[in-house]
Amino acid sequence: MESAKELMLSWIGDNRFWILSIFLIVLVTALSSWLLGRFVHRLAERAERTVNPWDDALVGALMPPGSVLIWLLGLSVAANRAGVVTGAEIFSLAVPAREIGLILVLAWFAWRFSRNVEHNLRDPRYMGKPMDATTVRAVGKLVRASIVITAAMVIMQFLGYSISGVLAFGGIGGLAVGFAAKDLLANFFGGLMIYLDRPFAVGDWVRSPDKEIEGVVEDIGWRLTRIRTFDKRPLYIPNGVFTQIAVENPSRMLNRRIYETIGIRYEDAPLMPAIIADVKAMLQQHPEIDTNQTLIVNFNSFAPSSLDFFIYTFTKTTDWVRYHEIKQDVLLTILKIIEGHGASCAFPTSTLHIAELSSLKREVALDT
Repeated sequence: MESAKELMLSWIGDNRFWILSIFLIVLVTALSSWLLGRFVHRLAERAERTVNPWDDALVGALMPPGSVLIWLLGLSVAANRAGVVTGAEIFSLAVPAREIGLILVLAWFAWRFSRNVEHNLRDPRYMGKPMDATTVRAVGKLVRASIVITAAMVIMQFLGYSISGVLAFGGIGGLAVGFAAKDLLANFFGGLMIYLDRPFAVGDWVRSPDKEIEGVVEDIGWRLTRIRTFDKRPLYIPNGVFTQIAVENPSRMLNRRIYETIGIRYEDAPLMPAIIADVKAMLQQHPEIDTNQTLIVNFNSFAPSSLDFFIYTFTKTTDWVRYHEIKQDVLLTILKIIEGHGASCAFPTSTLHIAELSSLKREVALDT
């Protein structure tokens, strides 16, 4: 019993220094992580005083990858120290785990930095003229895909896999994958064409005369495009569809057209020239009508119950709500012009002609 106790005390005496050293390593690691957090917090406060999108993105990407990196290094040093003293084989994994962890942390930091830059370049707080959201998203996705692929290749090379062999296998297997996933590839290249040709962007109102597609573009992914319809339903469309259909983009129209036909009564025919002249003058002087575009006011046709003239003009605005407000004002003003000339707008009427009854009575008398 006394010999076992002496052995225990002897082991504690021989190993107390390395246990203390491991404790100090962990303590220093925790303190370093805390100091880094305080330092990054101070940097964030200074970065908020500027409008540079890059420094805010960099500071925002430092944590938590920076803290994880410090703990990774500290724990690997502690594990290496414990492995030297104890000789346990499990601690021999500390070095490869540290190398792989370092690659993953750097890739994580680069991923966060690219996401922050993408967000800041589209934020009017950082950019006086924000960059096109579709282009920024496309570049951001390409950068992040490159980060993931590069990190994966470096890790595979570190683990002893031949990169050239993997690439050769990918070239041979790519044919089989291409046939098996042709729809997926069609959607991928469809998304790529959207990014390159840019027929629409995030926030645009689009519609297709070939399909029942109409709404506001919310997101353009590599496989799907999400459109929010006007009744607030999300519509998910594979990108390959856009290579086969025509797409209208009303958001990029320069003007909105007012094209209306108005009819007056036949008895108001002598007033038609004056009405047309006053309506045309009103449109030419209207502050919301673009007089640089086509403007027509002309007598158009002899309708069954009216004499019709039409107006053909364009508003300066393309906003849907504002356009209808202007159109309402124009139509109400035209109604006032017609009534101001003593005329009235026509509505469907019918005239009934009744034959004279005298001839009918004579025919009845002769028959009797």
